[in-house]
Amino acid sequence: MSVNLFDQANELESAIRQSEEFTNLKEMYDAVNSDESAKGIFENFRNIQLSLQQKQMNGEEISQEEIEQAQKTAQLVQQHELIAKLMEAEQRMSMTVQELNKVIMKPLEELYGSMENNNEQ
Repeated sequence: MSVNLFDQANELESAIRQSEEFTNLKEMYDAVNSDESAKGIFENFRNIQLSLQQKQMNGEEISQEEIEQAQKTAQLVQQHELIAKLMEAEQRMSMTVQELNKVIMKPLEELYGSMENNNEQ
């Protein structure tokens, strides 16, 4: 019996949208975006993160000044209750996605794992 993976992927998407992790993340995201102060701090933090990641990927040097700015912004973010809650919700959602990815990849890992075991014998 053949299974349509795309239908099941769409069901998984729907389940994710209805999950406690996602609904909590969305509530926290909306709360941060409704608060001008939190929104500004969060956007600044994201921009700094993206800029530093881009530099790393391009193999560019990150200056001490950029590191200090990132650390100061991270402290501001951690001290802001709404943003801290959003980041906690992001972390929980990320962990859920990692667990889902393990489940999704299990058949391939078993397949290739069994191939490696057969080659070792």
